[in-house]
Amino acid sequence: MGISDSFKMHIGISPYQLVFGKINEMDAFRLRAYERSALYKERMKVYHDKHIEKRTFNPRDLVLLFNSRLRLFLGKLRSKWSGPSKVTQVFQSGAIELENDKGDRFKTNGQ
Repeated sequence: MGISDSFKMHIGISPYQLVFGKINEMDAFRLRAYERSALYKERMKVYHDKHIEKRTFNPRDLVLLFNSRLRLFLGKLRSKWSGPSKVTQVFQSGAIELENDKGDRFKTNGQ
């Protein structure tokens, strides 16, 4: 007696269909999850953007600058805020030019 490809299990499908049928279902499941994830991210972005407060800066305003590059363990007790810095110029793109207490000028995002 030889091995037959047409052997049916008691569930009515061959072992080949059982294994590769499940792979196709997993691909469809993964695609659905990807689409739902993209939709969720889009809705969260709309929600987040709706709650952003617009800030307007004027020359001579004093602001604190957030240092987002400060690592957690390098200076754990060091403040992530530096300043105050004086706004010297506001650009139409939303960027602002700041001057620190040493007189150095640099541009940054106005958000």
